[in-house]
Amino acid sequence: MNQTDSKKDYYVILGVTESATKAEIDRQYRRLAAQHHPDLGGSEERMKSLNEAYGVLKDQSSRRAYNLSRRPTTTYSAFVPVSTPTARDVGVFGHCLSALMCLVSGMFLLLLVRFQWIWFLWPLAVLAIFVLGFGVLMARSAMVAVNASLPVTNPWKKHTRLQEISFWAIILTGGFGIYWLIA
Repeated sequence: MNQTDSKKDYYVILGVTESATKAEIDRQYRRLAAQHHPDLGGSEERMKSLNEAYGVLKDQSSRRAYNLSRRPTTTYSAFVPVSTPTARDVGVFGHCLSALMCLVSGMFLLLLVRFQWIWFLWPLAVLAIFVLGFGVLMARSAMVAVNASLPVTNPWKKHTRLQEISFWAIILTGGFGIYWLIA
């Protein structure tokens, strides 16, 4: 029997586990064959299935091929959904906190370069300006998140243009204040 039937569970037919050794398979086969042999009053069909199961499981190569044929074939989809939340799901507090952290660290780097008179660290000042710019973008994102979290009946929700104008006015005033402080 070179061909195995992967739909039949030969381990259940013989009454052994998949991790059974060859000696355990031999012992179990002899015991069941003595019980179900047709000359001793057993069923001929049951004996055929025992012989088929034993023929597959006694040989290591046929057992390995049978085990491989029993494994379910998995189909891989092109898209696997992400199980972790995306960055925009951090909530209003997360947006505000990240914007504050960027602005504070950028100001710290900028003031460190300015008041320590370490002019040869000008790349640190450039980095500080980029971090401040990123902080401004994060602050705008926080403003949009706060506006989105407001109920529909809130009057501030209708004045998004006024919010944008006041936000950028605060940013420009703050930038002019930083320029005064550094210059």
